[in-house]
Amino acid sequence: MAAGGKAFKAIDPCSGAELEGEFSAAGLNEVDAALNLAEKAAAIYRYTDKKTKAAFLRSIAQEILAIGDELIERAMSESGLPLARLQGERGRTAAQLNMFADLVEEGSWVEAVIDNALPDRQPAARADIRKMHIPVGPVVVFGASNFPLAFSVAGGDTASALAAGCPVVVKAHPAHPGTSALAAEAIKKAAKKYDLPEGVFSILYDDGYTVAEALVKHPKTKIVTFTGSYKGGMSLLKMAQQRDEPIPVFAEMGSINPVILLPEALENRYAQIAEQYAASITLGGGQFCTNPGLLIALKSAGLEKFKKALNEAIEKLGSSTMLTPGICKNYSQVSEEMLQEQGVSVIGRSGNLNKDKSSQALPLVAEVSASSFLVNAKLKQEVFGPYSLLVTADYELELPQIVSALHGQLTASIVADESDLVKYKPLIQSLTGIAGRVILNNVPTGVEVVQAMQHGGPFPATSDSRFTSVGTGAIKRFVRPVSWQNWSNDLLPDELKDDNPLEIWRLVNNKWSKA
Repeated sequence: MAAGGKAFKAIDPCSGAELEGEFSAAGLNEVDAALNLAEKAAAIYRYTDKKTKAAFLRSIAQEILAIGDELIERAMSESGLPLARLQGERGRTAAQLNMFADLVEEGSWVEAVIDNALPDRQPAARADIRKMHIPVGPVVVFGASNFPLAFSVAGGDTASALAAGCPVVVKAHPAHPGTSALAAEAIKKAAKKYDLPEGVFSILYDDGYTVAEALVKHPKTKIVTFTGSYKGGMSLLKMAQQRDEPIPVFAEMGSINPVILLPEALENRYAQIAEQYAASITLGGGQFCTNPGLLIALKSAGLEKFKKALNEAIEKLGSSTMLTPGICKNYSQVSEEMLQEQGVSVIGRSGNLNKDKSSQALPLVAEVSASSFLVNAKLKQEVFGPYSLLVTADYELELPQIVSALHGQLTASIVADESDLVKYKPLIQSLTGIAGRVILNNVPTGVEVVQAMQHGGPFPATSDSRFTSVGTGAIKRFVRPVSWQNWSNDLLPDELKDDNPLEIWRLVNNKWSKA
């Protein structure tokens, strides 16, 4: 905890009560101290050997698991999320750290390229040129509200930045400071175990915006990562661009994740699809960034049967505890505002409110015609919570118009049978133009932590669609390429030396080799 700042406490969203433990908001001095330490650490940590870095990452995972029930119980109290969800998230957090440890230990992620000298080339000789990725420097990570473990203090952003060789300064999310403190202590223990410099990791607390602004504007910050709202992400982006030295902000800013329900699939599987999507819309209280917030379908008999089944599935579900009282209030307000828009009506709505708990949100699925949707910008905005909007097209020609009207998305899904896939091929192909992940006959909720995962999409889903925040590709956000020209072998980094002492894959004179 930072010393001397304004004290605040976490709130249990289920009861509205304050939780034990005071946290002191950091001041500008603490921000400056953390980034000065991070800069000093960067000069050392970038040269730490890959086996030590890998062991450090694995040790963080071990320390997090070693906290045991205390971590899960605190996260439950601060987020309102259920036991099983947080146990799974803890496992995911450890798995991410171990995945990046494997990546670092293997070593080929630096993408070493060697083009040997051609002294006899005519009309001019070619110098020896070699290239690889190097870490950029201190990274500021903003913890996410909806994933207090996997996208927070020791989450994917921190894991991938540390794997790249960058020190990390975390701005803890004010909704779960106790959970953040426990995870931070695990990282510090692991760093001390491997005698890493003090500034390789720091954490700061604040329940307002002062620390956030200071971190982004600090001249020693080189990169910022953020998972949250469009408003929050854009605020950080603008601050970063107004600096004397503009820096990248890798912001994930929400998505409505459109799902196209094609006619044959609805006719043949309407009940199964309704159950599947009712569960996905309400999973985790609808507080996933991949929540299917928009359903798109062509008017048909199958669609009517699907709507009836979806209504029945939604009506059976109970209310969900939202992450914070503020998020709950916003959901209630925005979802009701959507129902006041021209042409919007209710398909299904749960009335099963849990009156014994606070911050409760009821699932809601609404419907609007394609013609009304296309002219109403508000209907294209994310409603963060257990909400989805069905857009019904009267004509097939309206389907591509709906897709064209959408902003960038994290995901886009198709529910289709074989005949649908043939008939609507151009429509399906168009989805790669708006989304980072395109899904067939599956729900978008659930993001696998694998090398092939792309968790990022065109603006405004993310600030830079070329990168992912999940999977091994996330490491590329924190590095830049450097070329060494005409250097003697003994002065080159090990990754670029002739004898390949690290035994990594390299592109040597246009051929992949470990030689």
